[in-house]
Amino acid sequence: MAAQEATSMANKGPSYGLSRQVQDKIEQKYDTDLEARLVEWIMAQCGSGVGQPEAGKLGFQAWLKDGCVLCELINSLCKDKPVKKIQSSSMAFKQMEQVSQFLKAAEQYGVTKTDMFQTVDLWEGKDLAAVQRTLMVLGSVAVTKDDGNFRGDPNWFFKKAQENRRDFSDNQLKEGKNVIGLQMGSNKGASQAGMTGYGRPRQIMNP
Repeated sequence: MAAQEATSMANKGPSYGLSRQVQDKIEQKYDTDLEARLVEWIMAQCGSGVGQPEAGKLGFQAWLKDGCVLCELINSLCKDKPVKKIQSSSMAFKQMEQVSQFLKAAEQYGVTKTDMFQTVDLWEGKDLAAVQRTLMVLGSVAVTKDDGNFRGDPNWFFKKAQENRRDFSDNQLKEGKNVIGLQMGSNKGASQAGMTGYGRPRQIMNP
């Protein structure tokens, strides 16, 4: 029996090892320098009322986990205060609901879905690097809007300016057109072949 259990555990080993490797890679993306910058910005943006987290990944997660600080942050950037009610709660579903409210408001503010973390990334600590990425993009959008609501040092974030795109847009557009032209040509041939293939059975079926 002991030998069977050992064999069973050995069989399960590789999958655990793989998932552990994946998690390790995700955790390696977490940036402690970025953490310090984001904490400084959120405190400057929201005021001392949001407190200050303990240094490190776990402290950062605990600070943001219930969604209160995140909702205060998005409200501070918007004149219409998108999150109407911010409440501290020890109930898991309430905390996750507030994080979801922040994500919805951030998307409406201008953060794209591809730059958005998932609630579990923060709440379960699945991918705190993704949380950092979302906050960095949020800061960049705020600096770019330049509507007087941003507080802190604008140099902390990359301004989403179009000038950067113009520096290389001409060449990129030309290359893009060539690629699209080739794709259209090859797709056209494939679709015509497909049409005749589909067309024949119909001709046979018709009396």
